[in-house]
Amino acid sequence: MNTLVKKTGTLAVAAMLVVLMAAPLSAQGAEVTKGSLESFAAGTDHADYGDVEGKATMIRTASGETIVVVTARGLTPGETYGSHVHKQACDNGDAGGHYSFGFAVPGGALDGSEIWPGPFTANAAGHAVGWTVVGATAGTTAVAVVIHAPGGAKIACADLG
Repeated sequence: MNTLVKKTGTLAVAAMLVVLMAAPLSAQGAEVTKGSLESFAAGTDHADYGDVEGKATMIRTASGETIVVVTARGLTPGETYGSHVHKQACDNGDAGGHYSFGFAVPGGALDGSEIWPGPFTANAAGHAVGWTVVGATAGTTAVAVVIHAPGGAKIACADLG
């Protein structure tokens, strides 16, 4: 079996476990928010990727971690996509900029202050899974997950509610 297939399968199983554990985690004091991915309309800041669909889940654990999982389909096979938590709703300025803690946190991306459940690469069927765990609780302005095309254009978004 090809290494990419094994890795993609392992990530998919891990993502499914996190999503399935969301209800029991809520019962233990975690806050779980989730939403459905929808494509942005093609335009100035958006690449035309057709119908990207999927789910995004954020779990703010009682122990002070934030777990984000995103599953997507409708992507171009073999392409690598960025995915970030954003600070505005999808229909508010196209989700605005990336959410930032304002300081470095364990597992944080970029300068250590952001939540990136990507990059991830779409498999042969155009499906992908991204996830991350950071060692801090995301604030109330962490409200959406955006998928970016290669090159940075925003192509899909999920409001976390």
